[in-house]
Amino acid sequence: MTDPHIDRAHKIRLQFRRLLTRPEMTIMPGGFSPLYARMAEIAGFECFFIAGSQMSAYILGAPDAGILGLRDVVDHARHCAARVDIPIFMDCDTGFGNAANVHFTTQEVIRSGVAGMQIEDQESPKKSGTSAGRRCIPKDEAVGKIRAAVAARDALDAAFVVCARCDALGAEGETFASALERGIAYANDGGADLIWLNSVESLEDLTKFCAVVAKPTLAIWGGKQPEPAFDDYRKTGVKIMLYPVLAASAGMQAAWQTMNDFATRGDAALREWRASIHKGRFPAIDLKTLTGDSIIREIEKNFVPADQQRDYATTWGHATHTEAVEKK
Repeated sequence: MTDPHIDRAHKIRLQFRRLLTRPEMTIMPGGFSPLYARMAEIAGFECFFIAGSQMSAYILGAPDAGILGLRDVVDHARHCAARVDIPIFMDCDTGFGNAANVHFTTQEVIRSGVAGMQIEDQESPKKSGTSAGRRCIPKDEAVGKIRAAVAARDALDAAFVVCARCDALGAEGETFASALERGIAYANDGGADLIWLNSVESLEDLTKFCAVVAKPTLAIWGGKQPEPAFDDYRKTGVKIMLYPVLAASAGMQAAWQTMNDFATRGDAALREWRASIHKGRFPAIDLKTLTGDSIIREIEKNFVPADQQRDYATTWGHATHTEAVEKK
């Protein structure tokens, strides 16, 4: 007898693998929460990234400096994977230790239901992948950790995607040449399914990396010049372009602007904010829609005894901002 949860996760992992083998480049947005993952799915994206920096910031209120732990990641991964039907790609920092820790990390993350995970080659405690002060572990140690992840994966679900993240660019004592050498080793000797070139600074480097490394490449841009257009990225051969903090950063900035405006102008700012919900290019989305609130009533209708059914006809609740504007 098969486990429906495992079967569902396996099918979604196969979806993710298909993204890695098709000719087209995939755009992957990122953030930290089940709600942002659901927004990405509704908007039409085919996968979503849960960023360690954003989990650390929004769940713990702490910097991206190796403070996040295995249980934080696994529990959050489970919440995200349960709410969407697109692949969730999970940030697992350094795997929370050496190869032995990576073994258990991999199997716990697989049990959470996500489609794949990345392990980076930084020293522990790690630094943010976009910040100064990074140091990488020796290449052979990183290869061993990747091999441990692959072996642990194969014991549970070979469809799960193991990504090796190379943080060498900008790290102490590292160069593009050493990043390329690491990428080749992670693909050929480590057996990773996907190689992440972090903070690439030129299209020329990205093109060379994609051409030489035997496995699909995922990248984020780290150059000082304006970020290239999608068409320019496609020409490099990169398989996935990742925007790891897009959703969370957009939400943070919007909240910051709105709260400061509210603190400064009071109820006038609040009225303007509520009215602005329906003035954008895209239709407003409501929290009840994102969380599937209607499911509760359906379950009650089908399974709660008649004499315990809730009175939704004559009771009332507080209208959401979206509903309040719609009724005007």
